[in-house]
Amino acid sequence: MRDFTLSKYRELLEAIRSTDYVTSTVHDYLVSPQDHCIILRHDVDRAVDCNLAMARLEASYDIRSTYYFRHVKDVFIPDAIQEIAGLGHEVGFHYEVMDKAKGDVQKALEIFREELDDLRRYAEVTTACMHGNPFASWSNRDLWKDHDFRDFGLIGEPYFSIDYSKVLYLTDTGRTWADRNIRVKDVLETPEDCLNANAGICKDIRTTDDVIALIKKEEVNRICILAHPNRWCDGMARWTRELVMQNLKNVGKAGIIKYRGMRSKGQ
Repeated sequence: MRDFTLSKYRELLEAIRSTDYVTSTVHDYLVSPQDHCIILRHDVDRAVDCNLAMARLEASYDIRSTYYFRHVKDVFIPDAIQEIAGLGHEVGFHYEVMDKAKGDVQKALEIFREELDDLRRYAEVTTACMHGNPFASWSNRDLWKDHDFRDFGLIGEPYFSIDYSKVLYLTDTGRTWADRNIRVKDVLETPEDCLNANAGICKDIRTTDDVIALIKKEEVNRICILAHPNRWCDGMARWTRELVMQNLKNVGKAGIIKYRGMRSKGQ
């Protein structure tokens, strides 16, 4: 069976349901962390219809997860935001304000407040997560170097608020679960301290079937899974287009990482 389809994601949900893992939103984990849990998180980057399909599927299994919405025209759709919240999922803010402000922190803070307030018109929002643009020279997480997201009534930001020395972080960034050298912005602040590195757990994980096998073993107490719903579709034409476009993007991201590595060595 093809990977990264909604049918394959259903298999993942069924695997979770067959175990003793408790599923959790980001908010619920930060408020009351469970000892044996899977945190499910989604970035609503594009293709809102795919996000709705995934949210409905999860709800059919009585599973709640977190959906981080970007504030851009094709994604910020009030009806979709309200439906996902109505299904019992957490709605969060997927901010990219440093990109929009071109690195101007004060302007970025103003945009952050305005867009967060706008999102809160349609759902309760207590956590926010940065959006990573691999082609930008700054990172949206830089907004918090001298400022505090808690000043905006938020209780957490997954890249800062989750202790990844205790939580295994799995992401489908690059349309693969493998920890390949194609992640420009979707990286942990201290990767050497994360559970992945310390235990070498992810070295053999490449496909969703590998993730399912890991879950069924129940050897890892806490797992955070980031899945981008726009990558998970059953239709062959759309699935193929997503595959081709992601492979092209991965080539560009690998080039960026290589170039930055050469520059750092030159300095």
